[in-house]
Amino acid sequence: MVYYKNKDIIIRDMEESDAQIFTDEFTAQGWHPDIATYQMRLKDQAERKCVALIAQYQGHPAGYVYVYRTPNAGPFKDKGWPEIQDFNVLEKYQRKGIGSKLMDFAELVSGKFADTVCLGVGLSKEYGIAQRMYIQRGFVPDGSGVWYKDEQCVQYETVCTVDDDLILYFYKDLSI
Repeated sequence: MVYYKNKDIIIRDMEESDAQIFTDEFTAQGWHPDIATYQMRLKDQAERKCVALIAQYQGHPAGYVYVYRTPNAGPFKDKGWPEIQDFNVLEKYQRKGIGSKLMDFAELVSGKFADTVCLGVGLSKEYGIAQRMYIQRGFVPDGSGVWYKDEQCVQYETVCTVDDDLILYFYKDLSI
């Protein structure tokens, strides 16, 4: 399904061929993606657990974001709110409005499931741009503190690894 189209950007559902393209492109960026992750997202999309949105820029897959109907873990697990997960835009396509357009449609899709949407964001500096963007878009921290590997951290507890699993949760009221 195509959600949006202009002369440069198309927002559409993920297709099978996207898995290899993103695996190759993120490898070229120095990341270590596993094609199985993209294949899992395709399976989840086919089972209607999520909507996997892809942004194409001038005909090339440039970024993605997933909207899950309900979170599997974290502070929002039993609230019935959709969760935005794994938002990424390839470095060579950043600063072209692609991320904003992806988030516009992630929020639009989320609004079909509930009046509130949630997400988690990493705490390392590599997530700084995303952290600022979420706040600018009206997301607010939920107040549950820091989480690591799907477990809420306890005050004065030592968390040894600052990696992708050290996160802070946010939510946004879509009805306003």
